[in-house]
Amino acid sequence: MTVKACVPYPHSCLRTAAAPVSQITDEVRAIWRDMVETMDAMPGYGLAAVQIGIALQLAVVDCSDQRGQAILMANPTVLHASGLFREHEEASPNLPGVSAVVLRPRAVTVRFLNAENQIEERDFVNLWATSVQHQIDHLSGKMYFDHLSAVKRKMLLARAEKLRKRQ
Repeated sequence: MTVKACVPYPHSCLRTAAAPVSQITDEVRAIWRDMVETMDAMPGYGLAAVQIGIALQLAVVDCSDQRGQAILMANPTVLHASGLFREHEEASPNLPGVSAVVLRPRAVTVRFLNAENQIEERDFVNLWATSVQHQIDHLSGKMYFDHLSAVKRKMLLARAEKLRKRQ
């Protein structure tokens, strides 16, 4: 397992829809292992393959208190979303130093291909739901700041650019 570097925004991989995964192979499992290690090293609640420059629909999520409970997903899609929403401060290692409060459905039902090469449907609530939706956005070429108003998004990106130039 290897901790991978996250590609910096505005890398094209972050703004392009990822390719679907046809089946779970040893190569996919190796990518997932690296993704979990990278997520845990941040530490973070989730990671999409595009964040480390791999343009495949792969995501990992672990919002457990004790960690080690990562859910491995290929081709995740939201089937149902709650009409109730919750706010959560979101960030990305691809755009370090900035964050924003994003409003998302409080609960979602997601269909994905799991590590056993089986289609699975699972319900996620609260932080788990937020993280899963955040990762699915990444796989669609979207980032959390795309949920902000144009003015807030422009301010966030300007602040991120200012921080980048200081480094």
